[in-house]
Amino acid sequence: MQQTVSIKVTPTSKSKIESVDWENLPFGKVFSDHMLVMDYKDGAWQEAEIVPFGPIEMHPAMSAIHYGQSIFEGMKANRTVDGDVVIFRPDMNAKRFIESCERMCMPTIPEDLFTELVRKLVEVEKDWIPSKEGYSLYIRPFLFATDEFIGIKPSETYRFMIFTCPVGAYYSEPVNVLIEEFYTRASEGGVGRAKVAGNYGASLFPARKGQARGYHQLLWTDGKTHSYVEESGTMNVCFVIDGKLVTPSEDSDTILRGVTKRSVVELAKHWGMPVEERKVTVAEIVEANKNGSLTEAFGAGTAATIAHIAKIGYRDTDLVLPSIESRDFSNKVHAYLDDMKAGKVEDPFGWILKV
Repeated sequence: MQQTVSIKVTPTSKSKIESVDWENLPFGKVFSDHMLVMDYKDGAWQEAEIVPFGPIEMHPAMSAIHYGQSIFEGMKANRTVDGDVVIFRPDMNAKRFIESCERMCMPTIPEDLFTELVRKLVEVEKDWIPSKEGYSLYIRPFLFATDEFIGIKPSETYRFMIFTCPVGAYYSEPVNVLIEEFYTRASEGGVGRAKVAGNYGASLFPARKGQARGYHQLLWTDGKTHSYVEESGTMNVCFVIDGKLVTPSEDSDTILRGVTKRSVVELAKHWGMPVEERKVTVAEIVEANKNGSLTEAFGAGTAATIAHIAKIGYRDTDLVLPSIESRDFSNKVHAYLDDMKAGKVEDPFGWILKV
């Protein structure tokens, strides 16, 4: 049952919404009018408040800066053709946020409270949801340690915040990815399954090296042997091989449990498509491309939604994939998810939360 929360709202004195160029929305650079703030101290969460968006004050010894207790989530709100405001599968983000909290020794936020806080802020910021097709309101919940103390131990105080950004497409074109065989995103026993800020910081240098070679993202491999495909920089990865949806299993604690990827897998099964969630070797992908059985490769993530992969760099060669127009499954699932969020098709799974 969804929790009802009374939240104090302090409205901004002057909205920025009239200054927004709605035809040109770079991802993550335009911020709406308000943000939600909720502090943790004395062993309990305090009352949440929605306040005008702006800078936050921090102590130079703030624990998160020095010791890395910082996690986040990413989700989206859309407006349907009937004018309803909806959020896609926030319960899954809430569950994953709890898992990240537990792994990072941070206080958890109950699933129903997390979802309600997100809903409340989106309700306040509903005018910021773009009406243009393919655009949405990106939602960023995050939590960080706030102890004013230099010493390696879990913080005793934390701040939870949410802000929103109206956004266009994360990728404006099909992406090229490079199979990474030296650097490691995550190792067994590490924090790869948690959505920890440090995971992304550690990926920047190898990603920049890949970008210098003309690739948008890396395709990470396992930390032990670099023989198995895991995920890409901003998304999980899926393949269509011999008419089957093949994707790395999330049983490993090195792979983030993706909300969009889970939706893709569940839709494929619902439509009767064979699905294999298992270890996927680099050698298998190379051979499937060579013999023509690899017909589709794509990333699945909240920011990217479905990102077609045009080519996969492997050592000194490029595995070029079939044309985007020929990709029946990924085009179908992309259109279906967009239509569900827009209210153009029914939601038989209960994935859509109306605000």
